Amino acid sequence: MLSKLFPNVALNYNIFQNSIVQTVEMLIITGIISFLISLIIGVLLVVTKKDGIASNPVVWNILDKIINLFRSIPFIILIAALIPLTRVLSGTAIGVKGTIFPLIVGIVPFFSRQIESALNDLDQGLIESGQVMGLSTFQIIKSIYLKESISNISRVTTITFISLIGLTAIVGVVGGGGIGDFAIQYGFQQNEQDATFACIIVLLVIVTIVQIIGTLVSRKTTH
Repeated sequence: MLSKLFPNVALNYNIFQNSIVQTVEMLIITGIISFLISLIIGVLLVVTKKDGIASNPVVWNILDKIINLFRSIPFIILIAALIPLTRVLSGTAIGVKGTIFPLIVGIVPFFSRQIESALNDLDQGLIESGQVMGLSTFQIIKSIYLKESISNISRVTTITFISLIGLTAIVGVVGGGGIGDFAIQYGFQQNEQDATFACIIVLLVIVTIVQIIGTLVSRKTTH
């Protein structure tokens, strides 16, 4: 069946299979690291804002300006700009190892804004109740902001992961490996349309799986 519908993919099946594994690796590694960094930045943005529980205009403005700066740079240009630093940190600028750093830098600003938005949607009455009870800043962050925003954080994490899937495909343009690289080498450069369609199908499947998982988590944690 595969050889009939996707003859060129069948001829390069091992490479195609490896590209899928590389894409999944990029998603998992980048996703976990980016989530942790973005969660910290998102929390800092919320608590240090003008009327936050730990208001600090200096910290807020620095984080806000850095995020706006990196969000304004197109990802394909950002990859090229980060190549020297990527080589220093990773030892290479190609393959899965060489794409993790630029992917993190590319997705964290967007992810941080998403987390910030999710936390800002929390009922301020809960925050005020925590303050009245005498909870410390850390306790309010842990027991109110994070615990009560799990559903919203799950929702924005799903949105971000879907965006990240798109970025993992883009890094293929600069030899980053994964589905994007396979689509460029075989689908575009060798004009093998079946290879392009196969890559699209795989990406759609991955997006669907992420969406289903995200929806289930969001529903389970909504109260």
